This record gives sequence, structure tokens and C-alpha cells, in this order.
Amino acid sequence: MSADAQHDYHLVNPSPWPVLGALSAFLLFFGLVLFMHPSTLGLALEPAINTMGIFMIAPGVIMLLATTFMWWRDVVAEAQGGDHKPVVQLGMRYGMVLFILSEVMFFAAFFWAYFDASLFPADTLGRIENISGVWPPANIHTFDPFGVPFLNTLILLLSGISVTWAHHALIENNRKDFQNALGITVLLGIFFSGFQAYEYVHADFSITDGIYGSTFYLATGFHGFHVIIGTIFLAVCWFRGRAGHFTPTHHFGFEAAAWYWHFVDVVWLFLFCGIYWWGA
Repeated sequence: MSADAQHDYHLVNPSPWPVLGALSAFLLFFGLVLFMHPSTLGLALEPAINTMGIFMIAPGVIMLLATTFMWWRDVVAEAQGGDHKPVVQLGMRYGMVLFILSEVMFFAAFFWAYFDASLFPADTLGRIENISGVWPPANIHTFDPFGVPFLNTLILLLSGISVTWAHHALIENNRKDFQNALGITVLLGIFFSGFQAYEYVHADFSITDGIYGSTFYLATGFHGFHVIIGTIFLAVCWFRGRAGHFTPTHHFGFEAAAWYWHFVDVVWLFLFCGIYWWGA
């Protein structure tokens, strides 16, 4: 039989990474359960689990990172080997669009919780936690929206411009501008995460301070996590670009990263306007 494919689809070779990925995710969440509830396996093991502390999640984290690295290494090799033909790339685009839509619903749940509590504070918080029925609760000292949050807004908007610049430069086969613009985007992502961490350290309330603290930190914290993932995604594309992996007509890996980054930008605009500005 001929070794050449007689169709435009890519039949993936047998891979251990899906099974190992599922196993590592199980170890990670099992470790989290033990970390948060040390008595899960019985009182006899509780002292040992308490001693290990946060290291309970270390096996799952290490295994998940290693599996992710090896899996994406194989995907990059498939792309460079010519397996990602136009019809395969189209399927990947559909998949990325569906993934981003699932992320939209993910954040919609956080916004729903926040606005439900903020628009009906007396019903949500009750008379004990918020006797005046106002939002934010009287015991919460909110952030100045035009301080660090506004600075982070400018940073993300600039990063959206620079990643678009990188995309257009790549389409025009301008490798120098592509690398420079993408590098600027990665640096802006790092700056955003640094300012977000600074903001958290200097916050006057915590995630345990009622429904306001819970919804604020879940929404902004998960967004910050997405920024970190997006920054890593773009940094990998920067290194791949240096290796000559992208062409003006074949660069879905970078295109997916750019789509993801623009999604992160849009979510932050909703966070800034709804939670930082209006919610304050």
C-alpha cells in the first residue's frame, strides 16, 4: 500500500497523551481535594496530609505540564510535517471557535453571579450580612477603577493592537515586524499579570469576605489565569516564529493564539466596566 494519504484528512497516530492527560487531571483534582479536606482518607492520615500541604497537588501538576508539553510537541510536528492540510485547518478553526464560545459561557456564569448579587443585594445577602441592602457591602473598600485597573485596561488594549500588528506583518511575510510585535505583546501580558498580582497583594478584602469577595476574585482571578495561559501561548508562538514555523498562508497556531488573546481583551473590558467601575 502507498504511504501517501489519498485524502485531505489527518488520521492521528496512536498516542498515549489523552490517557496520561486524563490521569494527570485526576491526580491534580484528587490532590486538591486532599489539600482542602485533609480528613478525606480518614483521621489517621490527616496529620501526614497536613504536613505535605500544597505539595499534595505537585504530582498532578508536574504530570499535567509534562503531558501538555509532549502532546503539543506532537501537534507542532504534525503541522510542520504537512499533515494539517486546508480541510484540517478548517476543522481546527471550528474547534477554536467552539472553545472560545465555551469560555464565554464560563465567564457568563461569574458575571451572572456578580450582577445577581449587586442588583438585588438585600435578597442575596440577607439582613445579617448587608442590613442596608446596598452594593458594594458596607464593609468592603473597593479598588479605585482609575488606578491599577485602568492601567491594566490600557495595557491589554495596547497588546490587542500589537498582536494584530504581528498578524498583519506575518501575512505580509515581514518576519522582523512579526517577531517584534509579538514580543511586545508577550511583554505587555507579563506586565498585566504583575500589576494584577500587585493589586491583589494590596487589596483590603479577600475571597472569604462574603459574596462580593467571592465573585470579584473568581471573575478577575480566572481572567488573570487566562492571561497567563495566553501569554504562554503567544510566547511559544514567538519561539516558533524564530524557528521559521509560520508562513503567510499556514499559521493557524499563531492565529488561534491571537483569537484567544482578543477574547481575553474583551472579557477584561466587561470586567473593568461592570465590576471595577460600575460595581464600585
